[in-house]
Amino acid sequence: MNYTYEKAKELLTSSGKFRISLGLERVTKVLELLGNPQDNLKCIHVAGTNGKGSVCAIISSILKSNGIKVGLYSSPHIFKYTERIKINGKDMEDDIFSKYVFDICKIADNSAIQLTEFEILTVVMFKYFYDENVDIAVLETGLGGRFDATNVIKSNLCSIITHIDLDHTDRLGDTKDKIAYEKAGIIKPNCPVITSEGYEAIKDKADSCNSLFVMVQPFEDTSELALKGSYQQENLSLALAAIRLLFPDISHEVISEGLRRVEHPCRFQFFEDKMLLVDGAHNPNGALALRESLDRYFPDKTRRYVFGCLTTKDYPKMMKFLFTKNDQIYFYHFNNKNSATVAQLKEACEYPSNEFISLSEFPYDKDVLTVVCGSFYMINEILLK
Repeated sequence: MNYTYEKAKELLTSSGKFRISLGLERVTKVLELLGNPQDNLKCIHVAGTNGKGSVCAIISSILKSNGIKVGLYSSPHIFKYTERIKINGKDMEDDIFSKYVFDICKIADNSAIQLTEFEILTVVMFKYFYDENVDIAVLETGLGGRFDATNVIKSNLCSIITHIDLDHTDRLGDTKDKIAYEKAGIIKPNCPVITSEGYEAIKDKADSCNSLFVMVQPFEDTSELALKGSYQQENLSLALAAIRLLFPDISHEVISEGLRRVEHPCRFQFFEDKMLLVDGAHNPNGALALRESLDRYFPDKTRRYVFGCLTTKDYPKMMKFLFTKNDQIYFYHFNNKNSATVAQLKEACEYPSNEFISLSEFPYDKDVLTVVCGSFYMINEILLK
């Protein structure tokens, strides 16, 4: 069969696959048919509402700088599915990715197991990392923790739980405590957990698992970190706590090199030649963190926002955090069935606004910063328009 990335993409986005269905039963059955490759991996497992992708990227970069073969599993992707599965910073190759996708779907279909898109990707990741003999796998949960497909692992080197806020409340609960309970589901017996917030659900799960509970304060110096944004201080503190706990022999020089080389696109990413900043702030907490970072790094710039959001998010609250009366505001309805329309966004916004057409409509002005934010799903559309 001629495996192509486009055919694999069509399969993953087909109506039968492209859905969310939490639970471990389906992915467990398929992994059993593959010989349980996940049981032979050493994993660092990261959950949380905001910051988990940055924590994973920082840890992976430091481990790579120390000569460790590291696999990184993250989501969502910006341009291609292959971005989600990396070894030593290199995306999985298109043809290899496509073959894994079709082979795993065939195994699942032959056993009448209806995997979702994220479950397929997770199985692909575990099998690929096992086949490539990675030393450490750094795993970012997709949604929640307890019933997330990545949580099929029986043990880990450590769990990390980042900042928790209200998001996906229809699936994870309508309070931070309920969401913390779901995130705490990644804690494994006798495996340490690192966090910066003292939710009782996390402490209780650590106690019941006889797991070392490590509480860190967000006071690390971010001057060497390639990622910018005031919120990165907490993420860096969590990542360095994990490195120091698990790999105490890694030198300060190697850590510094790793911090300088961290790559995590579309997280407060600034393109100076275009006066363009892209940030995947996709919930109220992310919007507030973005606003605080803009105030810190670009206090004197006029702000032009290009904003689009899913209707499943609290976009009125996000806009309240982001916008002021002096901002230029543009709304975009992107290609997703849950994308809020321009009319919906205008109705929820207290300030004058316009419909976004293309970045080309904005002439370069060194005093005007264009900020693209609101949803990862729309970023690739806007940047490619």
